[in-house]
Amino acid sequence: MKRSLTFLAVVIAAVAGGGYWYVQGKLPQREGEVALASLQAPVSVRYDARGVPHIQANNEIDLYRALGYVHAQDRLFQMEIIRRLARGELAEILGSKLLPTDTLFRNLRIREQAERYVERQDKQAPAWLALQAYLDGVNAWQDSHPKPMEFDVLGITARPFTAQDTLSIAGYMAYSFAAAFRTEPALTFVRDQLGSEYLKIFDLDWNPQGALHSRPPLAAADWKSLEHLAQVSQQALSEAGIPQYEGSNAWAVSGSRTRSGKPLLAGDPHISFAVPSVWYEAELSAPGFNLYGYHQALNPFASLGHNRDFGWSLTMFQNDDVDLIAEQVNPDNPDQVRINGQWQALTITQDTIAVKGEEPVTITLRRSPHGPIVNDVIGTNAGPTPIAMWWAFLETENPILDGFYQINRADSLDKMRAAAAKVQAPGLNLVWANARGDIGWWAAAQLPIRPDGVNPAYILDGSTPQADKLGFYPFSANPQQENPASGYIVSANYQPPAAMPIPGYYNLPDRGQQIDRHLADPETKWDTQNSQALQLDTVSDYGPRTLAPLLGTLREVASGDREKELVEQLASWTGDYPLDSVSATLFNQFLYDLAYAAMHDELGDAWFQTMISTRAIDAALPRLAADAESPWWGQHGSSEHGNRTDTVKRAWQASIAHLRETLDNDPAAWQWGTAHTLTHNHPLGLQKPLNLLFNVGAFAAPGTHEVPNNLSAKIGPAPWPVTYGPSTRRLIDFADASQALTINPVGQSGVLFDKHYADQAEDYIEGVYHKAQMGVTPAQSTLRLMPRN
Repeated sequence: MKRSLTFLAVVIAAVAGGGYWYVQGKLPQREGEVALASLQAPVSVRYDARGVPHIQANNEIDLYRALGYVHAQDRLFQMEIIRRLARGELAEILGSKLLPTDTLFRNLRIREQAERYVERQDKQAPAWLALQAYLDGVNAWQDSHPKPMEFDVLGITARPFTAQDTLSIAGYMAYSFAAAFRTEPALTFVRDQLGSEYLKIFDLDWNPQGALHSRPPLAAADWKSLEHLAQVSQQALSEAGIPQYEGSNAWAVSGSRTRSGKPLLAGDPHISFAVPSVWYEAELSAPGFNLYGYHQALNPFASLGHNRDFGWSLTMFQNDDVDLIAEQVNPDNPDQVRINGQWQALTITQDTIAVKGEEPVTITLRRSPHGPIVNDVIGTNAGPTPIAMWWAFLETENPILDGFYQINRADSLDKMRAAAAKVQAPGLNLVWANARGDIGWWAAAQLPIRPDGVNPAYILDGSTPQADKLGFYPFSANPQQENPASGYIVSANYQPPAAMPIPGYYNLPDRGQQIDRHLADPETKWDTQNSQALQLDTVSDYGPRTLAPLLGTLREVASGDREKELVEQLASWTGDYPLDSVSATLFNQFLYDLAYAAMHDELGDAWFQTMISTRAIDAALPRLAADAESPWWGQHGSSEHGNRTDTVKRAWQASIAHLRETLDNDPAAWQWGTAHTLTHNHPLGLQKPLNLLFNVGAFAAPGTHEVPNNLSAKIGPAPWPVTYGPSTRRLIDFADASQALTINPVGQSGVLFDKHYADQAEDYIEGVYHKAQMGVTPAQSTLRLMPRN
């Protein structure tokens, strides 16, 4: 027994030692000296207390090569998984369950567009040279170090990263903005299958029928395929555990309205939460250039950034840059569709998708003159009508690479305006300020000219002029402001003021109005302290205004003293979402049950789930609550005449029963922080028990959908896992930009067991900020990159 115990102890020690050696071999190196090929001169990389690299180089090419190297050692798996998503290559490492996602992204033709983009690049342009240097740095780290742990788990074979990968990721970003795949089929279904009366609850004031009145004839099988397409689109990103871009806040305040007398910039882009977080922070310094930036995977140019002279943030424009088009097929030739009175041939190609552990799958890709046929992703169940997709990302020159290279250097209004014009897809609001006293906002997108009266919120008829594009508006026609008389600018995804109608899937104005109310106060002088309070605000008018027309009915249907007390709490509720609020929990549950009771019988399971995942539902529910005569209150397919009171009663009873069953029989325990939680999910953490190792959380989460602290969960029954929210919070007072404030939702590193893997997660949920240090002195550690002889 003694010998056996000794042997067991040796085995345990060997396993522990091997595990320690294995983990240590994967960790980033943040000090010492490393020889790096192609460097022209030594580069210093100083790391601060949060693991942010501050890179000092003697020239721009060395600067970007070093950025690629250190970015890779912290985030190589993120780079790998996101390029595979964008290029439709996930099934190769994750198996056949990702085949629908790969098929969708192959149909989007992102890979082809990236190839075309690379072909037309000026290979001597500064932006192109910087990208190549950055990719050299990424590949140099990959070629000289052990593979990340996730590569070992999934059996990923390392291969070089290319410019095509970087530009494909721009396509994924553009796709993640596109709400059309869910919204257009759902609204078209309501219009054509239920009737125009059912559309009144949706905020479609801009000529909802369309002046041309042409509606594509869709068969029952077509509706099924569109239903499935909407589901595939919704699941494509969530099943891969990769962030989706959702919304954002940004504002700029001129020096006349700030305590310091210099402009103040605030920004918090709203993106799905994941491990690692979407942004990689780095300060870059070379002769004539300095920037503290926030970088996406495989992108050398910061999407957000600042220095002592200027800074910018971004929000999603939400303009509709995708049209779904039902094509009319030639009955004598299924490979032809009718365009402007002529039968035109579809372009048909084959593609092959590698699948882990299985034979490769060959798919057929079809394209009409309007764009790719996207319902082919459904396969044999696609229905008889081809649905084409016109997408601005595929149809514009979109010099976005050069655009962001210039944005990273845009210290004047003229420079920023010119750079913004080069960002054509996806649509972005760029909110900017400089230390000289200027502030500005530009809606960056190339906006298509559609025929008069065409509403792209619905599926268009490809056999008519509805689907035509008559060119693009000049950038000067885009919404924009420079040094407005108000002294401040707000951007929060609502429909912008514009001289022309700009179709889009805009968020409700509630969040923007809440921010604007505070900024409009002439007595307030803004600084980073009161700006923190505004970014962390958890109040919205949405709940109280949705409840207001229903309170009388709720008082009638509430049963017993305890329920009546809950109704009165709702009546006095201000729409705030702190962790201890019971009314917030009750309202969110009631909102779902009200939507279900009113709409599920008309829409059915699949269309109902699609509808409540769209932004259209946010505007619809308050309008529904206020309209006692809406046809949605009726029982679809029943001879009984339903009414609002009966539906509200069913919803109320269902809400009380669900919360008692799910949370606690005592309503005092229905606190918001118990039901509303944030977990940062790693792609491998989607598979139990790996979630215990790779995921971070759960944390009780304040805030909700469409408040400034936009920690959002999908409409549904309690409990509510938060899916997206501020991907960083930034505050820059240009009186001293070196004291700018920031926070990462998880940590700077994507390497498990690294000390910066999740070191900011608790601070983030508690609303703590850290300094975005510039010119770190002293450094926590220094890595020296030396030219290799």
